[in-house]
Amino acid sequence: MTVKAYGAHAGDLPLEPMDITRRGPGAHDVRIDIAYCGVCHSDIHQVRAEWAGTLYPCVPGHEIVGRVSAVGEHVDGFRVGDLVGVGCIVDSCRHCEDCGAGLENYCDHMVGTYNGPTPDAPGHTLGGYSQQIVVHERYVLRVKHPETQLAAVAPLLCAGITTYSPLRHWNVGPGHKVGVVGIGGLGHMGIKLAHAMGAHVVAFTTSESKRGAAKALGADEVVVSRHAGEMAAHAKSLDFILNTVAAPHDLDAFFELLKRDGTMALVGAPATPHPSPQVFNLIMKRRSLAGSMIGGIPETQEMLDFCAVHGIVTDIEMIRAGQINEAYERMLKGDVKYRFVIDCASLGG
Repeated sequence: MTVKAYGAHAGDLPLEPMDITRRGPGAHDVRIDIAYCGVCHSDIHQVRAEWAGTLYPCVPGHEIVGRVSAVGEHVDGFRVGDLVGVGCIVDSCRHCEDCGAGLENYCDHMVGTYNGPTPDAPGHTLGGYSQQIVVHERYVLRVKHPETQLAAVAPLLCAGITTYSPLRHWNVGPGHKVGVVGIGGLGHMGIKLAHAMGAHVVAFTTSESKRGAAKALGADEVVVSRHAGEMAAHAKSLDFILNTVAAPHDLDAFFELLKRDGTMALVGAPATPHPSPQVFNLIMKRRSLAGSMIGGIPETQEMLDFCAVHGIVTDIEMIRAGQINEAYERMLKGDVKYRFVIDCASLGG
């Protein structure tokens, strides 16, 4: 089936309308009419070939929500009309240790929602800046939020799970003092989720103007990281730091804020490396530097259910598909609170 999409034919070209082909639903496939697709910073890195290996044409988008329009004959978990989502994963090997543990995000053969290998034309996956997508039922997620919140649910499929997974893995909860570095697409979700989990949340920003916004999101305290005195006041006080910043920066200033045995987990993915941290900031207090990448399918469903129960969605600005190039430039300037979402109905005209 031919559907409308938005993508790029080269890294130095703008995104433009294009027609793409979707396979018909196989026995275990779900076809989804896409209502909304979130815009992730990763989309920019990949479509502009800032990350190696971009395949063209590139149709980005891995924060997908919509309604089931067809199911394969052996699909029993979804029905036509269901509200569903698709995140960053549309396939994996399904038999390795990671897949068996529901951690498909760490499978060596994980297939991304775009730019991953597939037998479908054109030989690599094409993402959610499009009218429809067909996905194996294993990688489809059920949305329990009210339909009126559907657009704001879309970024949960990446920004939500990217922050939820490390908070859960490091057992964040009541009695914990947690730092969230960066108040953007990821960081604003980190604040909301850590607050809902019962932690005392300290938000870190370089912008004085974001103090009020961070408090409104659920932060108990806000620190402007450019102010040495404010940083020093939190020395050796944090159990865990979720660092969401997607640009290279000095990590040492934040290590000094961790307690003994504290961990800083990096979830931002910069195009170039962070400066190497000083080893003594790690070894003197047995601190840890860790990373975390999205989440597996079971945990992503858990995150969506948690957010539905707690009334959590992302803060979004809706755009038409034709505004995507402008949105990219605004994202690079930090000019969005906090996530753009494409109204995929606009792909039709």
